[in-house]
Amino acid sequence: MNELSISRHIAASPEKVWDVLTNRQEEWWCPKPWYITIIEQDRRPGGRSAMMMHGPDGEEVPQDGIYLAWDEGRRFISTDAVTADFMPSGPFMIGIWEITPEGTGTRYTASARHWTEEAMKQHAEMGFEQGWGACADQLQALCEAD
Repeated sequence: MNELSISRHIAASPEKVWDVLTNRQEEWWCPKPWYITIIEQDRRPGGRSAMMMHGPDGEEVPQDGIYLAWDEGRRFISTDAVTADFMPSGPFMIGIWEITPEGTGTRYTASARHWTEEAMKQHAEMGFEQGWGACADQLQALCEAD
């Protein structure tokens, strides 16, 4: 499997982590100083998942795809291989964001599955570990602060 993954133990309940994970994405989704604006989140399999990433120098990077799964309180899965109305797109990955109870807290795991080893290596070289790790750290800080 051509997968990259990061994981964090968060000292907060699964309910709290799920709430921040899904309802406060604009606060943690991109490594700062980047941020997102949500265009649409139709939280169901086949529903549109669309955001715009904004960079510090005015960059705009669209993220448009669909949800493959939405398991309330546990995980959501999306892909950029298909956009709204099931239009094929240039696939990069399937993203999986999931939480599980662990001790008195929650285990957060985010994974990116790629169609090819080459695409996975490209994502790693783009800074997957650093970027997705920074997002996980931001999520963890939000969950543990409130």
